[in-house]
Amino acid sequence: MSLFDPVVFTPASVPARAARKEREARAAGRHIERLPFTIRRVETEADLLKAVQIRHAAYARHVPDFARSLAQPEAADYESDTIVLLAESKLDGSALGSTRIRSNLLRPLGVEESVTLPDWLQGRRLVEATRLGIDEGRVGRMVKVALVKACFMYCEDNAIDFSVATGRPPVDRQYSQMLFTDVFPEQGLVPLRHVGNIPHRVMAFEIASFEERYRTANHPMLKFFFDTHHPDIDIGPVEQPPAIVLARPGFASGIAGQTLQAREFAAA
Repeated sequence: MSLFDPVVFTPASVPARAARKEREARAAGRHIERLPFTIRRVETEADLLKAVQIRHAAYARHVPDFARSLAQPEAADYESDTIVLLAESKLDGSALGSTRIRSNLLRPLGVEESVTLPDWLQGRRLVEATRLGIDEGRVGRMVKVALVKACFMYCEDNAIDFSVATGRPPVDRQYSQMLFTDVFPEQGLVPLRHVGNIPHRVMAFEIASFEERYRTANHPMLKFFFDTHHPDIDIGPVEQPPAIVLARPGFASGIAGQTLQAREFAAA
């Protein structure tokens, strides 16, 4: 059974295809590293349930009260502007990690239910990665970094300008280490509706300058992100980046009562 009907777009745009071809060309001359796991897009009901299982287990360790709301798939998992990534062990196929990526190409981000983003993010192509869940074993840190790389690849293919992330302490420090910057540097932690009103730090990362900034900083993850090809990370086919739909005025205060339309299961 296929989880999602294929997303129907016209042929992929020139920028999206160019980004994918450029990345593949770079990979051809770089060191190839095989990982002990794979990362791919969720495509079936069974895939999604595996992602939900690792998501729920991870949140239960840190925020057990909120985790109770994550025991089953959420409506957002089925949205047409959203993909769910799943990391699976090559040894036994078990779920090792998952995250959900949503763009603002069709509607505002989840974080915008609670805050109004500053001018420098308005009218820009954005994604927000949420529901990050990682196995607590030794391989967990590598899975997390590989999921970040998969998100970056998705951003390249969809001509994304900034990735927006929210993190509660101490997770927010990991985003700082990856060179995310504060969206509200004077405001501190912000309670966010889409993560159970738990206070989070809102941060953003410019995609276009990713490699330049990592090389300038001689970042410890530079080789992993830019000098190594990982065939085990597969985010699926290139899709056309649709035209951006700008946020509606008053969205942050008015979305709470809106109903989201989920994609239906479809027979393969």
